[in-house]
Amino acid sequence: MTEEQRAMLKRINDYAEEVMPDIDPQHTPISYQLEKLTPIMKQIGEEQDKSLSDIFIEYMDLASEAATEMEKKLQDSLKDIEDGEKK
Repeated sequence: MTEEQRAMLKRINDYAEEVMPDIDPQHTPISYQLEKLTPIMKQIGEEQDKSLSDIFIEYMDLASEAATEMEKKLQDSLKDIEDGEKK
């Protein structure tokens, strides 16, 4: 993930926290979440001369990549803890 992509993901996530501070993403319909994120995605699309659907697809890809990175870090941390307990 490039710094530009990381910044875009952070910008959308920060916006999401502003407009949907108390939702549980796992239990909130994706259609509702996307409706709330449309303004920031449109703005980013205009700035980057990309369509809303292109921004949406890129956001979903980046969010998935970020989740995978976080899961890997968690697994590595758990392995370090387990290795420390074995010593």
